[in-house]
Amino acid sequence: MRRLTPVLALGALLLTALPAHAADGPAHRESYGTKAPYAPGQNPRAYQRPPAGYTAVFTENVSRHGSRAATGSEDGDLVLGLWDKAREEGQLTGRGEEFGPTVRALMAAMEKVGYGNLSGRGRQEMRDTATRMEQRLPALFKDIAEQGEKIDVVSSGQGRAVDSASEYTGALAAAAPALKPLIGATRTDKDLLYFHKAAGGAAYRDYIANDQRLKDTLNAVSDQPRTHEAARSVLRRIFKAPFVDGISDQVGAAQAVYNLYAIAPAMNDESPDPDGGGWGMDRYISRSDAAWFGYLGDAEDFYEKGPGFSDSDITYKMAGVLLDDLFKQVEAKRAGTSHLGAELRFTHAEEIIPLAALMGLPGSTKPATPSKPYTYADNPWRGASVAPLGANVQWDVYEKDGRYLVRMLYNERETPFKAGCRPVAKGSTFYDLDELERCFGRD
Repeated sequence: MRRLTPVLALGALLLTALPAHAADGPAHRESYGTKAPYAPGQNPRAYQRPPAGYTAVFTENVSRHGSRAATGSEDGDLVLGLWDKAREEGQLTGRGEEFGPTVRALMAAMEKVGYGNLSGRGRQEMRDTATRMEQRLPALFKDIAEQGEKIDVVSSGQGRAVDSASEYTGALAAAAPALKPLIGATRTDKDLLYFHKAAGGAAYRDYIANDQRLKDTLNAVSDQPRTHEAARSVLRRIFKAPFVDGISDQVGAAQAVYNLYAIAPAMNDESPDPDGGGWGMDRYISRSDAAWFGYLGDAEDFYEKGPGFSDSDITYKMAGVLLDDLFKQVEAKRAGTSHLGAELRFTHAEEIIPLAALMGLPGSTKPATPSKPYTYADNPWRGASVAPLGANVQWDVYEKDGRYLVRMLYNERETPFKAGCRPVAKGSTFYDLDELERCFGRD
């Protein structure tokens, strides 16, 4: 969350959009934003069966890496600096006495895992998703093994994406050992899976760095009275009032507490109580305050990576390279020029979020108008649903007599393609490849 100067006109519009206050209690999943740990969206037993006579001939995915440690120690360093000072001055609350040791233990766990690296939970998320893929398509993977087709594996080259690929393919080979020699070494393609930092993202990076409308809008979202109220509320759980009064950047300090709260579930396997309470960071931030900071994080991701402004596609146009690759792999299969049985890709939220917007996936269909900023009240976009840790898009491809059908899973939930794409039958989640090419303008 950024802290800049207020823009009063937009700020006034936002005052009606506060998330509802709630009593303290178990945190709502939405409050974690894109740091929410992964959970499959549907029971596999409820998946539709393909139309009669169709057999699976190919599958592909785009997966965000699994749950990870924080990318750096800045938040922990900041709050521990304050905590040490408050302890010396006798300015800790009863609850605050426990805060410092908890944060130190969490930071030690993240240092051991490695900042930015997959946690135990993240590794398990990848293994479980791979196992469910094999269980969903056993006949396909049996055919891949019998025919000696290859499984191509590609990542952004970043450590957590490479490790996610390793965990995923390891579990796939464990589920179907005959696949092991057919799984290729993970190769790197930054243009495809790290496009926000590659040549294709140049215009996007200029937008993030220099677009004044973006800056003004995010200022208006963040610099509201509710933000300052929530910040003080968070800090008062840990520090006594006189000490909080002396903190010059209360919002920045509270944001650091929130960031530790948000990452804690991803580190649950490394906690002292992995089977129950985890790190217990929800003791230090109320549900309503967590929801508010979660909203601020979602707003930033919405404007910087997601549907953004209604008159611009700068945040998601660059994902076209990834959507194009999804199509090209299926088209090559149909043309008989591909010897792959599966294409597995591992990437980041910065790629999943714009891909979701470009494809019109659920929750990512509604941009914000310049005059009416993004709020929870009037927009369904939520980071915890669009791109949680381990988020994925999977296409399963079926064939009969030369006709190819595609079924999409989004976070392992059968998901219709965007409005205007016609399934093979009303209510079906299967689409003719020719129809998808028409619908996405690939004719």
